[in-house]
Amino acid sequence: MMAVAFLGLGNMGGPMAANLVKAGEKVLGYDPVPEAAASAAEAGVSIVDSPAAAVAEAQVVLTMLPSGKHVLDLYRDIVALAQPDTLFLDCSTIEVADARAAAELAVAAGHQAVDAPVSGGVVGAAAGTLTFMVGGRSEAFIAAEPYLHRMGAKFVHCGDSGAGQAAKICNNMILGVSMIAVSEAFALGQALGLTDQALFDVASTASGQCWALTTNCPVPGPVPASPANRGYQGGFASGLMLKDLRLSQAAAEAADVRTALGKHATDRYAEFVAEDGPGRDFSAIVTTLRENGTA
Repeated sequence: MMAVAFLGLGNMGGPMAANLVKAGEKVLGYDPVPEAAASAAEAGVSIVDSPAAAVAEAQVVLTMLPSGKHVLDLYRDIVALAQPDTLFLDCSTIEVADARAAAELAVAAGHQAVDAPVSGGVVGAAAGTLTFMVGGRSEAFIAAEPYLHRMGAKFVHCGDSGAGQAAKICNNMILGVSMIAVSEAFALGQALGLTDQALFDVASTASGQCWALTTNCPVPGPVPASPANRGYQGGFASGLMLKDLRLSQAAAEAADVRTALGKHATDRYAEFVAEDGPGRDFSAIVTTLRENGTA
């Protein structure tokens, strides 16, 4: 039985690897952080001492890494060590250009490659309900489908290499802009004497409704499951939102596309993360809007 190599066993990669184990896959995992490796081992992942050791026995190589540089550096080290026609499946969120370069490295070495960034966060990774946005050749996407199915609930083939990353950053640019707009509306509503609940009851069933309002409402009360009711703990960290917004602006600059609201959202989240830190849910930006009275 050939194995799945899983490289990067952090908050997202660890639960994803665990779901592959639950589905009956033999998973060889590596992470340089001992705590991450130990947690994955408890979930049934066989921990090895190097990426090379994991790749040597694998038919699929999954990566969940912090940046494009990490992915490219790793691919340069391991593509030549992999079994012929190995599927390289990168679930990191990285620049479109880096995703395409990584795929080129894998294909040039005789392998298949897809980029498949995810949406759903740590909760979705643990529950196996992630959404994957996939870029790559059709045959590579078909080869990846069984593994995506074991880790998630939905996967969309968005196009050739890099298309998954493109879809991810476009979606999250919408989300970042939407959250600022929703937060500004609650700040204005408060200043005009509206209760949060009254504004929510109107906007959530009117033309202003959106995910940032109805699911991840930035103020406590109207949506009990939103991070706003837990001190903005959990959810999608503002530091990760800033990362994705910066990726969107790098892509916009490379494509010569003007994204004025995307740029504004990036600047606002950069200010917020500098003040508040990267850890709280990105909806916590509403606190600075209400405190400072400015957007």
